[in-house]
Amino acid sequence: MSEELALPDPGPVPEGGIPTPAEPERVPFWGYSDLFLMAGLSLPCMFGGLALVKLAMTLLHWHAAAPAEESVPETLIGYALLFGALMVILRVQYGRPFWRSLGWNSTGIPFLWNVIAGLGAALGVGFVGHLIATPQTSGPIMEMMKGPAASLVVVTLFGTVVAPVCEELAFRGFLQPLLVRSFGAVAGILMAAAPFGMLHYWEYGDSWRSAVQIGMAGATFGWMRQATGSTRAAAIMHASFNALSFVSLFMQGRNLPH
Repeated sequence: MSEELALPDPGPVPEGGIPTPAEPERVPFWGYSDLFLMAGLSLPCMFGGLALVKLAMTLLHWHAAAPAEESVPETLIGYALLFGALMVILRVQYGRPFWRSLGWNSTGIPFLWNVIAGLGAALGVGFVGHLIATPQTSGPIMEMMKGPAASLVVVTLFGTVVAPVCEELAFRGFLQPLLVRSFGAVAGILMAAAPFGMLHYWEYGDSWRSAVQIGMAGATFGWMRQATGSTRAAAIMHASFNALSFVSLFMQGRNLPH
């Protein structure tokens, strides 16, 4: 006894007898209500990371020997809480997977070219910084690089691996596609790069020039995301950008352990 094949539902049939085609799914499938919810959760999640680390330090009677030993775990936990919330939203509200929904897929270009793009962006942004006379500033990022060698290694790994992945998931994986859908590719890329630059404003001694440079870098990462359709490609580019920035600091002999 043969089984009948289940045909797709053509949708409602009007009086004329011609089925109405199903509307194409919007891309991305989430909306601004989800964006506002995640924006509202960002500070509580970061404060949650801070509170949990402070509690652990109190219970264990542990004192951080360097700023990074406290700041890095706080940020890691904050990211985990925030992306955990987003994962729940995507699964419960839409029944979708986390990584694939945010564009974490094949880059479509050779890895080496992806890295070269990040290095080129770093050189270009550095040249712009020279043109606008960006001052040498001291902020939380610079302070975290002070301390023992182990602390410096932790900050370097965080800055070249964890931060690029998390920031690209948030800005180019979640925010940018929504803005591109509403305002077009160029405007969407620039609009996603603006808050990315402002996020780093306080990290570089409240320097607007540094924020402009980081915003420009964000625009290049956004271009990579738009061109390849891959947030992973943007993260690799971001990682190589940051790696060259760290190498530059080391070569200048600034902020090394002392």
